[in-house]
Amino acid sequence: MMRRPLPPAERTAGPVVVSGVSSDAHTWNLVFLHLLIEECGHAVRNLGPCVPPDLLVSACLDAVPSLIVLSSVNGHGHRDGLDSIRAVRAEPRLAGVPVVIGGKLDVTGELAPERTRRLLDAGADAVCTDDTGVHRLRAILASRPAHTPLAA
Repeated sequence: MMRRPLPPAERTAGPVVVSGVSSDAHTWNLVFLHLLIEECGHAVRNLGPCVPPDLLVSACLDAVPSLIVLSSVNGHGHRDGLDSIRAVRAEPRLAGVPVVIGGKLDVTGELAPERTRRLLDAGADAVCTDDTGVHRLRAILASRPAHTPLAA
Protein backbone atom coordinates (compact mmCIF):
# COMPACT_ATOMS: atom_id res chain seq x y z
CA MET A 1 0.00 0.00 0.00
CA MET A 2 1.37 3.41 -0.98
CA ARG A 3 0.68 6.58 0.99
CA ARG A 4 1.53 8.97 -1.81
CA PRO A 5 3.73 9.06 -4.88
CA LEU A 6 7.37 9.03 -3.85
CA PRO A 7 9.01 12.45 -4.04
CA PRO A 8 11.28 12.95 -7.02
CA ALA A 9 14.83 11.80 -6.40
CA GLU A 10 17.68 14.23 -6.38
CA ARG A 11 19.93 14.13 -9.43
CA THR A 12 22.77 13.00 -7.19
CA ALA A 13 21.25 10.16 -5.23
CA GLY A 14 22.63 8.89 -1.96
CA PRO A 15 22.68 5.25 -0.94
CA VAL A 16 19.65 3.28 0.13
CA VAL A 17 19.73 2.74 3.89
CA VAL A 18 18.53 -0.73 4.91
CA SER A 19 17.73 -1.36 8.54
CA GLY A 20 16.07 -3.77 10.90
CA VAL A 21 13.78 -2.44 13.61
CA SER A 22 14.82 -2.27 17.26
CA SER A 23 13.44 -5.62 18.45
CA ASP A 24 14.27 -7.69 15.37
CA ALA A 25 17.56 -9.61 15.45
CA HIS A 26 17.08 -11.33 12.08
CA THR A 27 19.73 -10.71 9.44
CA TRP A 28 18.86 -12.90 6.45
CA ASN A 29 16.14 -10.47 5.36
CA LEU A 30 18.59 -7.58 5.51
CA VAL A 31 21.19 -9.49 3.46
CA PHE A 32 18.50 -10.36 0.89
CA LEU A 33 17.43 -6.72 0.65
CA HIS A 34 21.02 -5.52 0.46
CA LEU A 35 21.77 -7.81 -2.48
CA LEU A 36 18.47 -7.04 -4.22
CA ILE A 37 18.99 -3.29 -3.97
CA GLU A 38 22.57 -3.59 -5.27
CA GLU A 39 21.32 -5.70 -8.18
CA CYS A 40 18.96 -2.83 -8.98
CA GLY A 41 21.95 -0.48 -9.29
CA HIS A 42 21.90 1.27 -5.93
CA ALA A 43 24.56 1.61 -3.29
CA VAL A 44 23.49 0.29 0.11
CA ARG A 45 24.29 1.20 3.67
CA ASN A 46 23.07 -1.76 5.71
CA LEU A 47 22.67 -0.85 9.38
CA GLY A 48 21.92 -4.43 10.43
CA PRO A 49 19.43 -5.77 12.97
CA CYS A 50 18.15 -4.30 16.25
CA VAL A 51 18.56 -0.67 15.20
CA PRO A 52 16.95 1.78 17.65
CA PRO A 53 15.25 4.85 16.14
CA ASP A 54 17.91 7.31 17.33
CA LEU A 55 20.68 5.29 15.67
CA LEU A 56 18.63 5.07 12.45
CA VAL A 57 18.22 8.84 12.36
CA SER A 58 21.91 9.45 13.12
CA ALA A 59 23.04 7.03 10.41
CA CYS A 60 20.64 8.57 7.90
CA LEU A 61 21.91 12.06 8.65
CA ASP A 62 25.42 10.76 8.01
CA ALA A 63 24.57 8.81 4.84
CA VAL A 64 22.17 11.31 3.21
CA PRO A 65 20.09 8.44 1.76
CA SER A 66 17.84 8.52 -1.28
CA LEU A 67 15.56 5.91 0.33
CA ILE A 68 15.17 4.17 3.70
CA VAL A 69 14.04 0.54 3.74
CA LEU A 70 12.95 -0.93 7.08
CA SER A 71 12.48 -4.68 7.42
CA SER A 72 11.18 -6.99 10.11
CA VAL A 73 10.38 -10.69 10.27
CA ASN A 74 9.67 -11.16 13.98
CA GLY A 75 6.09 -9.90 13.75
CA HIS A 76 6.60 -6.72 15.76
CA GLY A 77 7.54 -4.47 12.86
CA HIS A 78 4.26 -2.58 12.99
CA ARG A 79 5.08 -1.38 16.53
CA ASP A 80 8.81 -0.79 16.18
CA GLY A 81 8.37 0.53 12.65
CA LEU A 82 6.09 3.27 13.98
CA ASP A 83 8.82 4.40 16.36
CA SER A 84 11.45 4.41 13.60
CA ILE A 85 9.27 6.20 11.06
CA ARG A 86 8.20 8.83 13.58
CA ALA A 87 11.84 9.44 14.53
CA VAL A 88 12.84 9.87 10.87
CA ARG A 89 9.90 12.21 10.18
CA ALA A 90 10.73 14.27 13.29
CA GLU A 91 14.11 15.17 11.79
CA PRO A 92 13.58 18.04 9.32
CA ARG A 93 16.68 17.12 7.29
CA LEU A 94 15.11 13.71 6.51
CA ALA A 95 11.63 15.02 5.71
CA GLY A 96 11.95 14.38 1.98
CA VAL A 97 13.53 10.93 2.20
CA PRO A 98 11.04 8.20 1.30
CA VAL A 99 10.58 5.38 3.81
CA VAL A 100 9.45 1.88 2.85
CA ILE A 101 8.68 -0.73 5.50
CA GLY A 102 8.03 -4.38 4.86
CA GLY A 103 8.29 -7.98 5.92
CA LYS A 104 6.31 -9.82 8.53
CA LEU A 105 5.05 -6.83 10.45
CA ASP A 106 2.44 -8.63 12.56
CA VAL A 107 2.58 -11.91 14.46
CA THR A 108 -0.52 -13.13 12.59
CA GLY A 109 1.27 -12.86 9.25
CA GLU A 110 -1.36 -10.44 7.93
CA LEU A 111 -1.13 -6.79 8.84
CA ALA A 112 -4.52 -5.40 9.84
CA PRO A 113 -5.63 -2.42 7.73
CA GLU A 114 -5.64 -0.11 10.76
CA ARG A 115 -1.99 -0.95 11.47
CA THR A 116 -1.08 -0.29 7.86
CA ARG A 117 -2.91 3.03 8.08
CA ARG A 118 -0.98 3.97 11.25
CA LEU A 119 2.34 3.30 9.49
CA LEU A 120 1.29 5.42 6.52
CA ASP A 121 -0.07 8.18 8.74
CA ALA A 122 3.23 8.21 10.67
CA GLY A 123 5.06 8.95 7.41
CA ALA A 124 5.83 5.66 5.66
CA ASP A 125 5.60 6.05 1.90
CA ALA A 126 4.91 2.37 1.28
CA VAL A 127 4.07 -0.69 3.39
CA CYS A 128 5.01 -3.99 1.72
CA THR A 129 3.66 -7.04 3.52
CA ASP A 130 2.39 -9.51 0.98
CA ASP A 131 3.81 -11.63 -1.83
CA THR A 132 4.01 -8.58 -4.10
CA GLY A 133 6.33 -6.70 -1.73
CA VAL A 134 9.54 -7.53 -3.58
CA HIS A 135 8.01 -6.52 -6.91
CA ARG A 136 6.82 -3.26 -5.41
CA LEU A 137 10.25 -2.54 -3.95
CA ARG A 138 11.84 -3.21 -7.36
CA ALA A 139 9.40 -0.72 -8.91
CA ILE A 140 10.24 1.88 -6.27
CA LEU A 141 13.96 1.35 -6.86
CA ALA A 142 13.47 1.61 -10.63
CA SER A 143 11.84 5.01 -10.12
CA ARG A 144 14.93 6.32 -8.30
CA PRO A 145 18.26 7.11 -9.97
CA ALA A 146 21.11 4.77 -9.21
CA HIS A 147 23.66 5.95 -6.67
CA THR A 148 25.96 8.57 -8.15
CA PRO A 149 28.59 9.65 -5.64
CA LEU A 150 29.55 13.31 -5.44
CA ALA A 151 32.82 14.17 -7.14
CA ALA A 152 35.69 14.63 -4.73
